[in-house]
Amino acid sequence: MSEGYLNPGLPKPVPAADGLDAPFWEAAAEGRLVMQHCQSCGGWQWGPEWICHHCFSTDVAFEEMPLEGRIYSFERVWHPVHPALKDQGAYLVVLVEFPDQGNVRIVGNLLGDPEQEVEIGASVRAVFEHHQDEDPAYTLIHWEPV
Repeated sequence: MSEGYLNPGLPKPVPAADGLDAPFWEAAAEGRLVMQHCQSCGGWQWGPEWICHHCFSTDVAFEEMPLEGRIYSFERVWHPVHPALKDQGAYLVVLVEFPDQGNVRIVGNLLGDPEQEVEIGASVRAVFEHHQDEDPAYTLIHWEPV
């Protein structure tokens, strides 16, 4: 993407101080999507934790995910949730599910017309919005209909 989807002035996403989610942000900067996968029970999870959400093992590792998922749920946001969005108008937020990875889900913006028809179960593809000239540099992951 050449320009940002949302108005400038929003807080920049950076890895947590403890480094737990750093592999996620590093992969995003490379145009890849990763989530945690338990090496003991095979469960997938998001958000990152030091232990598996399923079996409580500490043997979790970030592994690559497909760049396509399906819409599990969505919200058309009209009310600005941050002062930088006061003139933004509506935008769409989707909960994207990955059926082949234990139905793990992640939230992101749906690109395109904010008043477009959104269908539960529709396929979407990750779109990476890079901000490499920012300090610190960061990448956002949005979704577009397939």
